Amino acid sequence: MSFPQLHRFSLDNGLRVVLRPVRGVHAVGVSVHYDVGFRSEPEGRTGFAHLFEHLMSQGSGNVQGAEHGALVQAAGGSAGGSTHHDYTDYFQVVPSAALEQVLFLEADRMCGPRLTAESLRAQTEIVKEEIRTNVLNRPYGGFPWTVLPGILYRTYPNAHNGYGEFSDLERTTVEECERFFDRYYVPANAVLTVVGDIDVPAAEELVRRHFDDVPDGGRPVPVRLDEPRPVGTREGTCRDPHAAMPAVAVGHRLPDPRTELDAYLAHMVLATTLSRWESSRLKQRMIRQEGLAVAVSAGCGFFGPLEARAPDTFVTVVTHPSTVRTERILEMLDGTLADLGARGPTEDELARATGWLAATSLRRNDDLVVRTRALGAFELLHGRAELVDELPDRLRAVTPAQVAEAAAGLRPDSRAVLTLLTGSRTAHT
Repeated sequence: MSFPQLHRFSLDNGLRVVLRPVRGVHAVGVSVHYDVGFRSEPEGRTGFAHLFEHLMSQGSGNVQGAEHGALVQAAGGSAGGSTHHDYTDYFQVVPSAALEQVLFLEADRMCGPRLTAESLRAQTEIVKEEIRTNVLNRPYGGFPWTVLPGILYRTYPNAHNGYGEFSDLERTTVEECERFFDRYYVPANAVLTVVGDIDVPAAEELVRRHFDDVPDGGRPVPVRLDEPRPVGTREGTCRDPHAAMPAVAVGHRLPDPRTELDAYLAHMVLATTLSRWESSRLKQRMIRQEGLAVAVSAGCGFFGPLEARAPDTFVTVVTHPSTVRTERILEMLDGTLADLGARGPTEDELARATGWLAATSLRRNDDLVVRTRALGAFELLHGRAELVDELPDRLRAVTPAQVAEAAAGLRPDSRAVLTLLTGSRTAHT
């Protein structure tokens, strides 16, 4: 399958730009990905990156308050932002005629947001309410991504809860926000992506017009993420007063997608083989045959596959009746993985899994905002926006031997096990 050519260039201030024209649409997607996320947060300031994402939408040099989003909506578009382990992105889709307006808005806040004590207090309360809604007051809220990293990993960037603790959020100062912006929100630490109904030379001229004058703040020293793989099984527990049943989450380290991409993709196929359908290996055995579980899932990454740098995590989650012991769940999981490791998937299993993954990748990227964000994220994280286009064929090329090797590598002697119990919410390792 052929895809429209990608066009790249960089500005003197270090901003990397990816342009992709797409025929047959009358809109453009624009995203800015900054190389800063949960794992860049300073110690004692958990949740800082997510809080700062909120602050970036509260005005900039020439834009008042929440006017950025209002202007995009007035132009007939939509805007949003998200914080991940290794990046924060800001994105919008607008009619083609509004491209320059959006580029102006993004360049203006790249020059500096409006950081005030009032907006900091307001956004801190909004983030706290988001945590209450999504984690504290929801069954299985934040399980396992806010807790499991602290068991599997040992270094602060990899292990801490990126949603944040209220006490850390409440101590944040405007001066800290200014330093965070000056360090990470610089052109050389960002990728600007424009996709859709564009003329490439005209789009490049608009980008240069609005971003050339953004000051060059240099590129920050990357956060060190490397750490040894776990030895043995690391265990921890948490309690959830809203959960109806206990659950167990198992985390294994994934291969590095930049240096071992084929092995990483094999884990994506493995996860699909294990739990995507009711007839999948784990669901068939745990739910249908043995009655050990009511829900089973397996996947790559806490936010989805290829959404983080190494170390990334293969996560298996099983929700089960209170009469079933965690040890029985782990025994069934280990047996299933050992069987796949020894024999590999069947021809039908492999074809179904690789076909579904390839089709899902193609279908998702039909959406303009999804494609824009994926190109920007892959350029930032993996150095290759083209991977968005290559992924379906590379997934189809995964072999039974590669899936077997992936399964065999998920061993009990190198993993983390998080047990969720019903009752008062506490956590320890």
